[in-house]
Amino acid sequence: MNNLNLQKQKNSTWFVVKTNPKAEKKVYERLLSLNYTSFLPIYSTVRQWSDRKKKVHLPLIPSVVFVNCDIADLSKLFLMPGTNGILNYLGKPAIVKDHEIENLRMVMNEWSEHSVEICNEYLEEGIAVEVVRGPFKGLLATSITMNGNHRVIVKIDSLGSNFVVNIPGSFLKKLNKVAA
Repeated sequence: MNNLNLQKQKNSTWFVVKTNPKAEKKVYERLLSLNYTSFLPIYSTVRQWSDRKKKVHLPLIPSVVFVNCDIADLSKLFLMPGTNGILNYLGKPAIVKDHEIENLRMVMNEWSEHSVEICNEYLEEGIAVEVVRGPFKGLLATSITMNGNHRVIVKIDSLGSNFVVNIPGSFLKKLNKVAA
């Protein structure tokens, strides 16, 4: 499944479409069929049942599909089967920044249960960094120390989601801005 359609349109912004549980793939397919630019980050994992193991493809962020459109087009999405609304912040549709979508794309492409983990707890402020080498090259993140180990945090502010990535310190370049 091609889960990436990132052609940026003029005067458009990334928004979060909330879906019904386990409806992310169907909503994503509907958005594509209606020519919306959309993004559904999916990762692969192996699940164990009592009689077998099976490789499954799951949404990185449950009940979420990203759509790039004009704010006026958002009202049309409320009528789409499987949608449960648009994520709002302070009474307005929450905007996802382009670099956050790009960071998610990189995390999704390099997903491994050993190198990336989802972290929904509060994390202390750290140092703003850019990854300059390796598979995550170009990733903008925050560098912190967790349990004595060096970690890089990829934040998606509009969702309140964090992804912890193991990246060697030699692959990082400190940025001259305060980490958010």
